[in-house]
Amino acid sequence: MTLPKPVLYPPFNIVRLSHVELAVTDLAKSRAFYVDTLGLQVTDEDKDTIYLRALEERGHHCIVLRKSGQAEARDLGFKVYSEEDLDKAEHFFKGKGLPVEWVERPYQSRTFRTHDPHGIPLEFYSKMERLPPIHQKYALYKGVKPLRIDHFNCFSPNVDESVAFYNEIGFRVTEYTEDNETGKLWAAWTHRKGGVHDIAFTNGKGPRLHHVAFWVPTPLNIIDLLDLMATTGWVGNIERGPGRHGISNAFFLYVRDPDNHRIEIYCSDYQTVDPDLEPIRWDLKDPQRQTLWGAPAPRSWFEEGSTFANAKVREPELAAQPIIAP
Repeated sequence: MTLPKPVLYPPFNIVRLSHVELAVTDLAKSRAFYVDTLGLQVTDEDKDTIYLRALEERGHHCIVLRKSGQAEARDLGFKVYSEEDLDKAEHFFKGKGLPVEWVERPYQSRTFRTHDPHGIPLEFYSKMERLPPIHQKYALYKGVKPLRIDHFNCFSPNVDESVAFYNEIGFRVTEYTEDNETGKLWAAWTHRKGGVHDIAFTNGKGPRLHHVAFWVPTPLNIIDLLDLMATTGWVGNIERGPGRHGISNAFFLYVRDPDNHRIEIYCSDYQTVDPDLEPIRWDLKDPQRQTLWGAPAPRSWFEEGSTFANAKVREPELAAQPIIAP
């Protein structure tokens, strides 16, 4: 596939990814994982919900944990530049024949829900309650010392279609994996905020959430988390890593929460601010695309993900397969 030309003046202006809601079955266990182990900060909670932010963030929350009888991923949240952009976004999604539902969200201004053409649930807003800065309150730095939410990665049944849609609303491709035999995309990394990605798409049964990633200060923080998880009852929740990705150049670790939602701990990628930055192409059969060094990804990393609420999952159209660990 020829990548679509970047849309530098999209129909509305998305600033960055913002937050995600995860439905969890045991709120106390989830709190022990996200707060006591990873080190995210509680900004509000009640018997059914916990709101969390990372240490550099000023917005009220980057993740919402909501008690439910079924574990699933819910809306992926994005911040737009202004209220005018919010109205433009509504017009865009309605023009695509996609539903727009205005909803009330605690700590957010006007917010609407929709979904992309494959069914990934999305929500958009322009203002969230600001909290005092805590990035210099070093007594709060615990666990892996998460600084900010970094990106989402989603399984897509057709990555070419996902890239085309998100390209239209201003997401620029930074790196991509192409299947030589078909010329189709197996995966793509797209951004708004000037990193390697705000949202990425991986070929697979979808739509499903592959992972949510948090940025941490250094690789040593990841090593510290591994020591902590190995000695506090969480060793079985370590899925992959540590290692360094070829794509993004990031130092990584993948862990699973008590409901098997996948979380990536992530640092050391690079800036992609220039609008004319050329995407980097990777061959699907290049073993260093997913792991520059470190053990290959396990089968679970390619096959398992969190289902999205009310989204119909379908088989991928591309049957190509990358290298999988024994």
